[in-house]
Amino acid sequence: MDKEQQILDYIRMNPFISQQELSAKVGLSRPTVANYIASLTRRGEIKGRAYILREESSIVCIGGANIDKIARSNQTVSFSSSNPVKINESCGGAARNVVENLSRLRCNTSIMTCVGDDKEGNWILNEIKSQGVDVSQVWVMPTERTGIFITLLDPTGESVVSMDDMHIYEKMTVSMFEEKWSHIISAQAVFLDTNIPKDCISYIIKRCADEHIPLYIDPASVAKTHKLPYRLDGVELLLPNRVEAEVLADMKIDSIEDCGIACEKIRARGVKNVIITLGDQGAYYSSSEESGHLPSFLTDIVDITGVGDAFASCAMYGIMNNESLYSACQLGLAGAALTLQTEDSISTLLRPEKMYEVVQEYSR
Repeated sequence: MDKEQQILDYIRMNPFISQQELSAKVGLSRPTVANYIASLTRRGEIKGRAYILREESSIVCIGGANIDKIARSNQTVSFSSSNPVKINESCGGAARNVVENLSRLRCNTSIMTCVGDDKEGNWILNEIKSQGVDVSQVWVMPTERTGIFITLLDPTGESVVSMDDMHIYEKMTVSMFEEKWSHIISAQAVFLDTNIPKDCISYIIKRCADEHIPLYIDPASVAKTHKLPYRLDGVELLLPNRVEAEVLADMKIDSIEDCGIACEKIRARGVKNVIITLGDQGAYYSSSEESGHLPSFLTDIVDITGVGDAFASCAMYGIMNNESLYSACQLGLAGAALTLQTEDSISTLLRPEKMYEVVQEYSR
């Protein structure tokens, strides 16, 4: 057995083993052991303090974590006068929602985002930690305000207008991600939303492709879709909604047939799998092996906030567990249905067995 493998085996048995102890066990000098460990860290085989091994971190979610303020009107919205509403506040953000959903699906998860050193940022971090998510890679920025998303819903739960203050993400730089790359490379998969700056997005896409790390991307919004580079080589799954897909494919989508054409155009940019979410019309999925349309799973609608993130999480879960794209799309629809039933952006009902139960129910 080579020395590098011996070092990994001893670290696996005792993550807190010292370099001096390793030196004695493998018969190498301490500086030589230190060089081996530095090399293993750069390659992502081990990461962080206590020599945490690669398999201990399976999914890294990169992007937005903010406060959602949802105002629901109990009557038709009027733009010329004050509207009586019920306001609900919760933790949100695409990456934050996805990482919590995946944690509820019993995946090992960590999040890479930034928050302000304020009560909102502390709330978000505490909520994420309470779900068993690793927050050690979060940047806390003392002079910035935690991101806020505000939306007004009509009595049916549909969004009338939305606003956000996400200026904090503009402070993120490529060098910040370079410094944390040993954590990213240790993951089995990476989820990315487009809240972070354009150059950071391009850097992560290229490096994940170069190092064969499966990458899942949610464009997050029409405006932020323009941050994606034209070439998307190596992207395992792209999850746009209809209007985001129109931007990506540079065409109007007016029918299910148009979805198929748009998916072909998007996959020509290097994406392996594409799922276009279509709201109450379900979703269209496409790969080189399979494609088709699935209707939505009918359910009572309480609030649409977080539904797209639930779909993304469950579809991602399916692909990572070797499901077909068709089955992954079904799981996404199940997660969306469960999330529509709650005022919060995360459904407390979300767990693997419940997700598959919903799929079976609607497949009868």
